[in-house]
Amino acid sequence: MAMAALRREGRRFAAPIISPQPLNPFRSSISSAEDQAFLGVRSISTQIVRNRMKSVKNIQKITKAMKMVAASKLRAIQTRAENSRGLWQPFTALLGDTPSVDVKKNVIVTISSDKGLCGGINSTSVKISRALHKLNSGPEKESKYVVLGEKAKAQLVRDSKQNIELCITELQKNPLNYTQVSVLADDILKNVEYDALRIVFNKFQSVVSFVPTAATVLSPEAVEREAESGGKLGELDNYEIEGGETKSEVLQNLTEFQFSCVMFNAVLENACSEQGARMSAMDSSSRNAGDMLDRLTLTYNRTRQASITTELTEIISGASALEG
Repeated sequence: MAMAALRREGRRFAAPIISPQPLNPFRSSISSAEDQAFLGVRSISTQIVRNRMKSVKNIQKITKAMKMVAASKLRAIQTRAENSRGLWQPFTALLGDTPSVDVKKNVIVTISSDKGLCGGINSTSVKISRALHKLNSGPEKESKYVVLGEKAKAQLVRDSKQNIELCITELQKNPLNYTQVSVLADDILKNVEYDALRIVFNKFQSVVSFVPTAATVLSPEAVEREAESGGKLGELDNYEIEGGETKSEVLQNLTEFQFSCVMFNAVLENACSEQGARMSAMDSSSRNAGDMLDRLTLTYNRTRQASITTELTEIISGASALEG
């Protein structure tokens, strides 16, 4: 009667479906020990751990090799970077470095790397560039970006694409020299209008230490205005100009030469900081891989011992059953 009533109501019973094919114990969805025990698989967990250990060992080999490569590149660049500091220091003594100068047209030259795996060195440069852009923006001010390197370009394009005036990448594809950087500086001066160039880079101190730095290079007109207003730049009138060049022409040549020297030092300092940061990052990665290998080895041994203990228990139980 009950079955007839259910049929009248239009209800149906769903019979359990039994697959004729056996379950595959090696399917990729198996990840827990409970599933493996349900399927009667003893070696799958140890196999997964072995594969993971092999992957971690390969990663550790790669990170150690990258650390050695970064160390060799750092030794080659560090001496050149230290020697290049003597180029811009006379300009700082003569023209000064006035980061607080208030001008209308600011161009922020952000120097970064083309490759990653070097910690937060590029993010630091981008943060300082954004802070300078915000500080020097206003109703009567204009602030633009000149980006060197793929990493800074990828970050600044997201929210400041309309403010990027020029992008230059693959700067370190060839060994850096002053001729290459001076041509680059000349291209920047030809393509942008500026009252102040603010070069943002990471100054190298040691393998584990770099200082985010912003160097300021004023245009000849801005230098003249600052000299007339007094201060450190007012000492320029104490120098005598020999030859047929006027004061404005001398300042034009000085500021262009100053920019190329500061750019050369900034690119080398940032390259040193990049390699030092990569060494530190790869060393940390290698140590982390070693710690992970230790944990995986412990897990593998415990799993293998548990499997052996289970098999011995089954053998003893079977032998006892036969004897009984």
